Amino acid sequence: MDWKLNYLPYLYALIIILSTVVVGFLFSRIFNRIIHRSTGILKNDPTNYYFLKHAITALIYLVGFGIAIFQIDALKALAGSMLAGAGIVAVVVGFASQHALSNVVSGVFLILFKPYRINDRVVIKDTLQGVVEDITLRHTVIRDFQNRRIVIPNSVISNEIIINADLEDERVCRFINIGVSYDSDLHKAKAIMREEVLKHPLRIDNRTSEQIENGAEEVPVRVLGFGESAVNIRAWAWAANQADGFVMECDLMESIKYRFDAEGVEIPFPYRTVVFKNQAPQQP
Repeated sequence: MDWKLNYLPYLYALIIILSTVVVGFLFSRIFNRIIHRSTGILKNDPTNYYFLKHAITALIYLVGFGIAIFQIDALKALAGSMLAGAGIVAVVVGFASQHALSNVVSGVFLILFKPYRINDRVVIKDTLQGVVEDITLRHTVIRDFQNRRIVIPNSVISNEIIINADLEDERVCRFINIGVSYDSDLHKAKAIMREEVLKHPLRIDNRTSEQIENGAEEVPVRVLGFGESAVNIRAWAWAANQADGFVMECDLMESIKYRFDAEGVEIPFPYRTVVFKNQAPQQP
């Protein structure tokens, strides 16, 4: 009987801890399925759901471990003495966890104001770019285009300038910039670029009804300026989203190059003139 009295609280605490881990794991798995089903069928933004999942999971572990601690008298007495000095503990914990708390607070503001959402394509610091994969209580996870994960603390990313390609409007304009030689026919070069853009299946017509009525060009092509060996021309090509825009730009650079080659429009490359001088006769 004494053995049961001595070790029963520890057994209860162990059972509670194991149950907490199981409940937290099952909740995370089930909630993930609900999120995927909701976003797949209803096309909802999953950002709030993911953040809510992390918050509830953290709460489950906090409550479960707290109940487990209070099953043991020694730890219960320790917790009571800690509560007696709660003011000092709060100050110490505040200094020790200010970075963690700042990440949590920044994460809450990111969810409220939504500078980016799950599945948005973002660029940070002009070098870090990819798709937002998750927003946790502490950090944001970005999957770059090489399938690597970039983990950025929320307090850091909330202070950065972010380029979001999918915020509000996913349409994107890609600049098709090509230089042609000075002796090429500019009218032909511009016509070829316009025709190739119009033929591409991923191109969209971004004109408003008013612009269409006023006869605005569907694909503007303009001469930008003069380089050392080329006349620089730009075509404006619109796509439905960033991914389509990238594919369209790559395809157009290739198809325009083939058309230029076939129709005698030269894309110049730098010329270098090398002068060989006779060596001066050596002095006797």
